[in-house]
Amino acid sequence: MLRRTKIVATLGPATDRPGELERIIQGGMDVARVNFSHGEADDHLRRIETVRDIAQAHRRQVGVMVDLQGPKIRIEGFKKGGITLEDGAQFTLDTELDSDQGSENSVGVTHKSLADDLAAEDVLLLDDGNIVMQVEQVSDNQIRCRVLNGGVLTGFKGLNRLGGGLSAEALTEKDHADIRTAALAQADYLAVSFVRSREDVVEARDLFQAAGGEGGIIAKIERAEAIDHVDAIIDAADGVMIARGDLGVEIGDAELPGIQKRFIRQARESNRIVITATQMMQSMVDSAQPTRAEVLDVANAVMDGTDAVMLSAETAVGKHPAKVVKAMDRICRGAERHRVAFNHRVDARFETAEESIAMAAMYTANHAQVAAIVAMTESGATAKWMSRNSSGIPIFAMSPIVATVRRVSLYRGVYPILVAADAMGTDLAEQQAIRELRRLGIVKTDDSIVVTKGDLTGITGGTNSLKILKV
Repeated sequence: MLRRTKIVATLGPATDRPGELERIIQGGMDVARVNFSHGEADDHLRRIETVRDIAQAHRRQVGVMVDLQGPKIRIEGFKKGGITLEDGAQFTLDTELDSDQGSENSVGVTHKSLADDLAAEDVLLLDDGNIVMQVEQVSDNQIRCRVLNGGVLTGFKGLNRLGGGLSAEALTEKDHADIRTAALAQADYLAVSFVRSREDVVEARDLFQAAGGEGGIIAKIERAEAIDHVDAIIDAADGVMIARGDLGVEIGDAELPGIQKRFIRQARESNRIVITATQMMQSMVDSAQPTRAEVLDVANAVMDGTDAVMLSAETAVGKHPAKVVKAMDRICRGAERHRVAFNHRVDARFETAEESIAMAAMYTANHAQVAAIVAMTESGATAKWMSRNSSGIPIFAMSPIVATVRRVSLYRGVYPILVAADAMGTDLAEQQAIRELRRLGIVKTDDSIVVTKGDLTGITGGTNSLKILKV
């Protein structure tokens, strides 16, 4: 049984350990996430090159997703490293305080316009909601607060407003430089943090393409205000990531399950990719086994139809990166054995020949004895159309374009095969597809497969034919 749901794993110091990256690729990582919130550009480029070298050695196509830091709003540092805040205490956020001058009474903030965004009675959440304060008075550079829920507070923790609404731009100066690095690395996906609107996605795409980038854009939904614009954001992006950390802080954890299910459904209906992320296997940063709650969390997202589930600290800094990937692989496979039907565009009017062929291929495959589906594709679009439908039948995307086969590595139920350019559109490509499927143990003599392709090679969006072949 091939796993349909894809695994995104974050690279970091833990994956730099000898042999670790090879183990997580062999264990089932489909896309490597490179988190530009930490580390230097040279480190990121080195890791990306290593991923591709190891993947090539194992005849795997592994995608690379560069994740921008974005305008993470944080408090600054303290003189003594940290403080303890008591419930009911007074505490001030000071936009003019130096970065290392925090004390028991006040601390600086990275967002210098914070005072303009706040008013009395606003509730602020620090350190992922572990510290809660209510604004009592706002001046030009100071926000005086009363602590509602205290505790230990150390420097450089995140700061959110309950309900969202902080005005920081989605792309910082650092992000502009990192976009150029992502283009240099030929990243397959660029994940844009703290997206607020369609315009943020369009700006990121324009900058990426201007720098020579050809990958897709993933909009990270982690601001409360993004919820009101999610239709336009999904439409502008190639996919969305449900980033449940900051989003949960801003909207409250009780709202997260419904939002997650809604966004997975909306993304699929719009033919967009969807990634479910944040703390999916958090206990495995230290533990060798996931908790039952984590197993259910991953399985729930899989059964709702997410394209991918993502690991962050679990693989980047955890003790057992390879074990985490194997555990997530096992959970995904278990959840996929309980199929849930997705009636994708059953009543819709198809807009292109490409979409018509893709839908016809899925209908045929689901109602006939078919072992596999092969989409010969330039852009990967036909395979993505197919992957929005419910089916236990594997979809193999054959393309001569390296960027395409890496990109489809994120599509649910789609498996990439790189093929020689001169074979595309000919019987040689069909023969090569059958040989590869035999090698993988997918087909045997007398099995049937569905093949889609275009009459003309080198033409994006040219898929116009469907064939049924017998092995």
